[in-house]
Amino acid sequence: MTHSPELSSARWRRSSYSNTDGGECVEISDDFPGLVPVRDSKNPTGPALVVNAAAWGDFVSSLK
Repeated sequence: MTHSPELSSARWRRSSYSNTDGGECVEISDDFPGLVPVRDSKNPTGPALVVNAAAWGDFVSSLK
């Protein structure tokens, strides 16, 4: 069984491509080696999706 890391101390960031209007944004944290937590910026206390860093890299590369 895999356990998600405790995210209460995570430092979150948005893409530099995000606007400042509070629109449809996701935030990620770089604080967890090998993992990338992802959350909805409109719901910062809501759930986060935690993905493998390699899978996140593949996902981001596919968007470029």
